[in-house]
Amino acid sequence: MSTGRSATRMGPAELVQAAAMARRFYLEGKSKIQIAEEFGVSRFKVARVLETALERDLVRIEIRVPAELDAERSDALRARYGLRHAVVVESPADAEADTPDPENLGEVAADLLGELVTEGDVLGLAWGRSTIHMAAALHRLPPCTVVQLTGVYDAGTAERGSVEAVRRAAAVSGGEAHPIYAPMLLPDTATADALRGQTGIARAFEYFDKVTVACVSIGSWEAGISTVYDMLTEEERAHYESLGAAAEMSAHLFDAEGRRIGRDLGERCITVEADRLRRIPEVVAIAGGRRKAEAIGAVLRSGLVTSLVTDTAAADYLLAGTTPAAHPALDRADPDGP
Repeated sequence: MSTGRSATRMGPAELVQAAAMARRFYLEGKSKIQIAEEFGVSRFKVARVLETALERDLVRIEIRVPAELDAERSDALRARYGLRHAVVVESPADAEADTPDPENLGEVAADLLGELVTEGDVLGLAWGRSTIHMAAALHRLPPCTVVQLTGVYDAGTAERGSVEAVRRAAAVSGGEAHPIYAPMLLPDTATADALRGQTGIARAFEYFDKVTVACVSIGSWEAGISTVYDMLTEEERAHYESLGAAAEMSAHLFDAEGRRIGRDLGERCITVEADRLRRIPEVVAIAGGRRKAEAIGAVLRSGLVTSLVTDTAAADYLLAGTTPAAHPALDRADPDGP
C-alpha cells in the first residue's frame, strides 16, 4: 500500500478511512459486509471506497510469480492450443540458441507433477532426457504406482535412464515401481511381440490402461534430438521423412499437422500405444528450445497431450505461428479416425 500523487485529491479523513478499509479487505481478508458493520456504513460505500483506493493509487496490487516462470506466455499458450495446463519457463540466458530441453524444465515439471498427481494415481513415465531430469528433481509426490511407458534407448544404460527414473519417482512417492528392462526399438515385429510377452514387461503393460497421469518427451525429426531417429538406419530415416515425419513422441511419429504416420514403426517398439495414451486423463509433455518448437507444435495438434512444460524460446515460436485449427488437447478424438 502506498499513497501516490493522485491520492492527494482525497482529504486526510478519507485517506485514513480508505487505508483502514483497504487493510481490512486486502491484508486481513475481511469481507465487505464485515468492514461495513465495523465502520457503520453500507457495503456499497465500502465497495466504492476500495475502488477509489485502487483508482487513486492508494492501493497497488501486484501479481507475482517466481522470476523463472512467464505467466503471460503460459496463459496465452494454454488458450491458443486448448491445453489444460501450460507452464513456460524462462530460457537460460547462457543457453545456446539451439539447445533443446533446458534442464530447468525438469525441475518445473517435477513441481507440476507434485500438483497433478494424487494419492492412488498411476503415474506413467516415457523415455526422454527431459523426463529423466524431471524424475531426478522430484522431492514430493503423493503415494502412487509408477510404471514405465516405453523401453529404453539402450538397455545397457537402463540404470541411468528410464528405469532409474521410474525407481526414483516410486521411491519419492513410496509406491510400487514397474520398470521395463527392454530396448525401445527392436529389429522386427516378431522380436517385439516376444518381448511383450515376457513376464516383467507384460506386467508393466497391464498397468497402461490404469495410468491417470503420464509424462512424455517430444523429439524433432533430426539427429541428436529424436531418440528414434538416432536408432534407425539411413534408409529407414529417409522412408519416414518421405512420409512427412516432423516429430516423435514415445516412438510415435507425426507430420507437421499432427497426423500420425509410420504406424508400422510402433509394431517394432516397446511403447504405450497411441490410443492408450489418448485415454489417459492427463498427459504432460516436457520439451523446449527453438530446435524442438515445430515438433512441439505438431504433437500439440495431435491432441495426445493435455499439458505442456516448455521454455520461452519454444513458446515464442508456438505463439507466433498460425492458429492451430486441427486438434486442441482437450478434444482427445483421434485425428486419423478410429
